Amino acid sequence: MNIDDLIQISDHEWNIPASYRDDMRVPVRIFATRGILEDIEDDRSLEQAVNAATLPGLVGHVTVMPDMHQGYGFPIGGVAATEYPEGVVSPGAIGYDINCGVRLLSSHIDADEVVGHLDNLATELDRRCPSGVGVGGDLELSSGTLRRVAREGAEWARERGMARDRDLERTEERGCLPDANPDVVSAKATDRGRTQVGTLGSGNHFLEVGLVDEIYDDQAAERMDLEAGCLTVLIHTGSRGYGHQICTDYVDRFQEVMGDYGIELPDRQLVCAPMDSEPGQQYLQAMRCAANYAFTNRQVLAHRTRSAFDNALGHRADDIDLHQVYDIAHNMGKIETHTIDGEQMEVCVHRKGATRSFGPGSPDLPDAYRDIGQPVIIPGSMGTCSWVLTGTEGSMQRSFGSTAHGAGRTKSRRQAKRDVWGEDLADELEDEGIRVRVQSYAGLAEEAPSAYKDVDNVVDSVEHVGIADKVARLRPIAVVKG
Repeated sequence: MNIDDLIQISDHEWNIPASYRDDMRVPVRIFATRGILEDIEDDRSLEQAVNAATLPGLVGHVTVMPDMHQGYGFPIGGVAATEYPEGVVSPGAIGYDINCGVRLLSSHIDADEVVGHLDNLATELDRRCPSGVGVGGDLELSSGTLRRVAREGAEWARERGMARDRDLERTEERGCLPDANPDVVSAKATDRGRTQVGTLGSGNHFLEVGLVDEIYDDQAAERMDLEAGCLTVLIHTGSRGYGHQICTDYVDRFQEVMGDYGIELPDRQLVCAPMDSEPGQQYLQAMRCAANYAFTNRQVLAHRTRSAFDNALGHRADDIDLHQVYDIAHNMGKIETHTIDGEQMEVCVHRKGATRSFGPGSPDLPDAYRDIGQPVIIPGSMGTCSWVLTGTEGSMQRSFGSTAHGAGRTKSRRQAKRDVWGEDLADELEDEGIRVRVQSYAGLAEEAPSAYKDVDNVVDSVEHVGIADKVARLRPIAVVKG
């Protein structure tokens, strides 16, 4: 596919009708500018969106966000809803890193007052928050304890003094999805997960200290404890090897059984099973285990981040407390109720590289945010700003309560490493006032800002189409990368 195959609705919206290809069940809606589409013209994300529109049980439309890029079968930045329970669930439409997500902490620490101590802070964060490919931490869990993490999520961390009540209140689903069943998780996945709670991992995962650079909505910013010039922390990671193995296991299993349900797909990477089948139910239960693991992982990292702040800045700032703003997932399948063609319907919303963006009044939001909408966190690309927004009623009507999750790649990791020398990039970031702690310069090069879209353009697009509203912009000053 190319841009000429799309029907342009506005400067920020495009459509692919269900008549484009005989096997499509629903149309595809794309939120992006022409420039953003040109950035991904050489990858297969548009073709993958059309393929996604062939999944059995789809309702409404497949939506693609402006941070779109090619993924495993299903485009990253894609959202699709299947009727529950007759429709299918597709692991590829949720992602290998189940409940990869972002946590935002805010503070009243004036960045100017502690600027001379940021190197020490970055070093402390790097020491306390392990990162890198396959890296484990100092929490080595028994298989029985890991089963509790899989069932209880962030509550497990709270019972051990690593979480506050407010942390859970301001986490999507309070940090725990119900109906998680460790009995349907393989021994291999359990073994991979035993040492990785409290670790960042690698790739695009990071821990970033920033400051509130500009505020666009005073009321929402005050509600979130976002104060101009004060330090913030973003924690971006997911379910590590535990979730990856769960996805691998069920992709393999679905490929064996999909034919039993008479399902034919244009791309086997979209492999799926009916949600009311035994394999479908077991995948959903296992996925929830991985989601709860990821909520716990980010919670433990938040606890360690607070300890690092205490140690590095405890004698240098009057109030070093870090307040949880929100924690949201962007690789998840959630059973939700949405209005489709004027009718309320229970659906499984697949969000892959897309984040929830519920509007004001939603009963799923904590009391503190119910009148302003859900906090939405859209990170930049290490050397660029990140954004805090709020969900809107428009997102509920147009995108199953969803919006973009980040900047979105324009270059593969391999291409980025060919174009960028990691040591040079580290020096450039330091020259820009961004302290960098990294385990691998090659890994740093993979995540170079030049490998990503302009996050400001992505945010402008989601605001123009009415699926999120700007609250504040955050500027990075220290980054820990795997």
